[in-house]
Amino acid sequence: MKKTGKLFSFITFLFALFFLYGISFAIDAKTDTIKLGVAGAHSGDLASYGIPTIHAAKLVIDKINAKGGILGKKVELLVEDDVCKPEVAGNTATKLISDGASVVVGHICSGATKAALGFYKEAGVIAMSPSATNPDLTLSGNYPNFFRTIAHDAVQAQLQVQFAIENLNVKKVAVLHDKGDYGKGAAVLAKKYFIQKGVEVVLFEGVTPGAVDYSAIVTKVRHKNPDLVVWGGYHPEASKIVTLMRKKRIKTFFMGADGIKDNSFIKVTGKYAEGVYATGPRDVSKNSLNILAKKEHQKAYGSDPGTFFYAGYAATLALLNGIEKAGSTNYDAIVKALRTEYVETPLGKIRFDKNGDATGIGFSVYKVENNVFLEQKIKK
Repeated sequence: MKKTGKLFSFITFLFALFFLYGISFAIDAKTDTIKLGVAGAHSGDLASYGIPTIHAAKLVIDKINAKGGILGKKVELLVEDDVCKPEVAGNTATKLISDGASVVVGHICSGATKAALGFYKEAGVIAMSPSATNPDLTLSGNYPNFFRTIAHDAVQAQLQVQFAIENLNVKKVAVLHDKGDYGKGAAVLAKKYFIQKGVEVVLFEGVTPGAVDYSAIVTKVRHKNPDLVVWGGYHPEASKIVTLMRKKRIKTFFMGADGIKDNSFIKVTGKYAEGVYATGPRDVSKNSLNILAKKEHQKAYGSDPGTFFYAGYAATLALLNGIEKAGSTNYDAIVKALRTEYVETPLGKIRFDKNGDATGIGFSVYKVENNVFLEQKIKK
């Protein structure tokens, strides 16, 4: 009886084991995909920055899946909204990780990106942003799992300063910001480079995002009478400040960074957007893949692409190319491929340096003329 009981228990254990593995195999067969997450602002005031990246990722994935996928597997798209808020981004990252994302395109805003990266790092997940420009995200060395298809704010701020001095002949500037990781970080860099070039910074101050009235800061700008106001932050606050300045007949030049180079800024600001300067990714509209991606977007969505669409398209291509070159979704293998293998994108032929920044990516200066951002040339 004792031996028979042991044998019966062992056989029962084997059946249970096979049963469990059978379920496991069945589940794997149903979910045998490579999962790519997209995280960013998909609702709220900054949705115009995040939604184009969803469109880009979907277009790339649909084309790849139509050709059979990658490594014999279809690519599955996972989308999560962080509203560009750091306090939400951690939960967004956790959800994508728990859903099995191997790589993530995102996040969009620097503050949200920073809040999420620790979770991805711990889980061994690579994140690639099309828009997060805070220099520390790559240059600090804290996030080896982070890459981006946009240049960082130190490059952007230096370009702003060069253009302001050589094209606008400014002697004194006011630097304003929204107190956030992106906005304040960009403003600090602009202030630093202006001072280095001998330009007087007559005002450096942060404002509260989402405030109804910015009369106090506009009054300070009038009192200081700068040649240029430099804004560090996003388009909702910039729109309010510019509008109020112009209504009060303050004709000072106004310049923002890529945080305002969005058609939403022009739509909200209306006639007061005319003459505003902004730095943003270089115009690569003549790139053949750029032209193709634009046509794909027009066909699928009936409109021209929004801000960061091409950088999001490039990020999706780069990540999936990295997986293909690596031959797996192994973290170390993908990182190696991203740093050594070039990939053709709408931004040009790119790979990533040891910090995670894309090579050959830069910024241009734009000016709003007749409701359109037009690229400007720096005087030599």
